[in-house]
Amino acid sequence: MTDIISLEDRKAQLTERRLELLARMNFVDQELSNPGSPDWEENATEHEEDETLNALGQSAQAELRMIDAAFTRLGLGEYGFCTTCGAEISAARLDLLPATPFCKRCAQ
Repeated sequence: MTDIISLEDRKAQLTERRLELLARMNFVDQELSNPGSPDWEENATEHEEDETLNALGQSAQAELRMIDAAFTRLGLGEYGFCTTCGAEISAARLDLLPATPFCKRCAQ
């Protein structure tokens, strides 16, 4: 049996995840602002690491947009309902993806 999570608990989950993502983005920005090594071999390795950091930063930005949209839906009283078909999103799905705007059927 699954416990029902309140909207306040969902807000707390989303807020906590948002803070984690902001910290990740801050870390990425700091790492990317570090000057590169003058050694060309080390610089090549650093360039590969920069690409990975950029991908992490872009992923965090995309998830932040989803979380911000979830907060908007919370404010409108539309959180937990699919933005495509209007069906209620299952609690199990929201447990895994609290910012999801789609029910399982519409996400496929």
